[in-house]
Order: sequence, then C-alpha cells, then structure tokens
Amino acid sequence: MGKYTRGQSHVHPAWRWISERGLQVVTGDTTLARYTALITLNLPEIEDIIPAVGSLFLVLRRGEAVSADLWTALTAPLAGMPVLTGTLHEIAVEYGGAAGPDLPALAEQAGMDAATYINSHAAGEYSVAFLGFQPGFPYLHGLPRALHAPRRASPRVRVAAGSVAIGGMFTGIYPAGGPGGWQIIGHTKAVMFDPQRDAPALLMPGDRVHFVPL
Repeated sequence: MGKYTRGQSHVHPAWRWISERGLQVVTGDTTLARYTALITLNLPEIEDIIPAVGSLFLVLRRGEAVSADLWTALTAPLAGMPVLTGTLHEIAVEYGGAAGPDLPALAEQAGMDAATYINSHAAGEYSVAFLGFQPGFPYLHGLPRALHAPRRASPRVRVAAGSVAIGGMFTGIYPAGGPGGWQIIGHTKAVMFDPQRDAPALLMPGDRVHFVPL
C-alpha cells in the first residue's frame, strides 16, 4: 500500500509500510489528536502506536490488516476531537553551573542574562510530543522560539542521567547516562525511566511538564 495522490492528501493520510506489520502514517500537526483517537478506540489489530514528529508508527498484530475502523480513525475530521492532555508533572531543575554547562553560551546567543533565560525556560508548560533516543527520553514541545538552539557540533562522550537539554525546537531530559549532542542547561533528580515501575517511563505522549527552578 503506497502514498496517496496529492489531490487526495487533504482527506487520506500518506503512509508506507516499514515492514509486514509496521505502518508509518504522516499526521503533520495532528499527531497527538490522531494518537488520542487511536488509543481511545483500542482497536484489536493494533499492537503498538509510536508517535513521532509529524507521524505515527503503527505496529499491527501478526496476521492483521488495516480495518475499516482504523481507516476511519486515520481519515476522520478532527473538529471537536479531544486532544490528549495527560498528567501534569512538576519537575525540579538545578539550572546552570556544573549542572548546565551550556546555559551561559545559550543565554548569550538568545540575548539574555542567565536568570532571564532560566525564567523563560521554566515559565511555560510543555507537552510530551513523543519518546525516543533512549527509553523514556521525552521530546517536549513548547520551547520559546528565542531559546531554540542547534545540537552541539561535537557530541559529548557522556551526558549524566537527568540532564535537562535543548535540541533544536525541543527541550528534553536524558533518562540515562551516555553520549549526547544536546545542549545541557540543567539537571533534575527525577527518575525518567525505571523498568521496575508499572509504567517504566515517567512521561508519556500527551503528558504536560512544568519545570521548577531550584
């Protein structure tokens, strides 16, 4: 099954099969709304739904095909459809210093002093767009445009677990230590991923985050 024609694109999703069971569906800025619809329907042919930037990756159960209900969920108008808001998490962050070595340079780049930069980062409410890179790594949407910054030209060999960072238009939190190329602005003691918990990832798509400076 392939990509639909341009004339149909306002009605039909563009999709492609990644494997015999994996279906990537282009959703644009409706990703969370489509994700909400699908998890609410709990369709029996879907084994997993993985949101990403502008798309959803659907894993179908072995031997299943795209049903009429799934097709409808992917093509139905979104007017009036509730968008997943999820749980609000307040996450305490130590900004700057050894915890956030890239903050001074980013503040200068944004034309701010460090305190203004911290207040700007912590002022808004973020939403979890999707998880990736590491288990439980949240890509948080809602970063003020003035704070957007490219990833480092040379990634660090090791970034500490709990590091709060900026990469492009997203802010995120490293669940585990390891190599990383995002700009580090702070650190939290919140445990982002614990395989022993009933829900291993602290944050899920649609959840909301408010950072609290220490």
